[in-house]
Amino acid sequence: MEAPLYPDFPLDPSTPRGGQPAFWVGPRHLAGDDGRLYDAVADTLASLGWTSLTIVRGRHELDEEPEDRQVLRSTVLHVSPDALRWAQWSLADEPFHLGELPIAWQISARAETSSPLAQWSAYFTPDVPGEAVADFLVALDARDQPAVPLAGPELVLDAVAAHGWLRDIDQPQAAATDPTFTSHISLGEVPPLIQDADPRALTTEADEAGPAGWQAWAEPALGAPCLWAASFGSSVPHDLVAAFAASLSSTAPVLRRVLPEATRERLLRAPA
Repeated sequence: MEAPLYPDFPLDPSTPRGGQPAFWVGPRHLAGDDGRLYDAVADTLASLGWTSLTIVRGRHELDEEPEDRQVLRSTVLHVSPDALRWAQWSLADEPFHLGELPIAWQISARAETSSPLAQWSAYFTPDVPGEAVADFLVALDARDQPAVPLAGPELVLDAVAAHGWLRDIDQPQAAATDPTFTSHISLGEVPPLIQDADPRALTTEADEAGPAGWQAWAEPALGAPCLWAASFGSSVPHDLVAAFAASLSSTAPVLRRVLPEATRERLLRAPA
């Protein structure tokens, strides 16, 4: 993407007083989620025909007026028409953390409706670009059998290499990074609490390496907190991870109004 670098947002006459101007920005993997990660993904799921269910928590006192009730949207569950795949927004429901960041979306799939357990799950924290999560879900929705592997791990690395990412010198078949060495994707040991139906995940000893799954993250500076993180269970089909990786590493600009503080100076911006 070719665009001038703006250290500060210029005033846009078309923007209402007090409003935020929109910009086309890149690279995508550092652009954050625009504060719209739920909406971006939920809109995609609605267009695919998935059903949404909301679990609401709160307090209700006797003789309390409706407008005074304390209500918190806790978990929103989106289910595909065939009930083989689902996506859960759990940011408001005290989720566990990944790379010291709370999980926002958990996406799962099973082989058949008779099984109550997910075959695999994938997890995304805030500031993962919504476009990448949406493209992952579109690829998942298009699959007839969401739990059956169709390709090898090379597909994931080919997807990012096509957009200029560099294969790791020490692990060329298992890891890659963007040219600025800020964002990474790697096939390796899965973090704790990542759900997967691979039986090895339950039998691995403490001193043994568990089944390998894909992990992706952005680290704006060495030793700095991660901007975002994504984790895929070992049974997530590689072609679905490749759909996420291709979108994440895409050189096409994305529309943003809110930029991450940690990476805003690294972004190329052009007024929309």
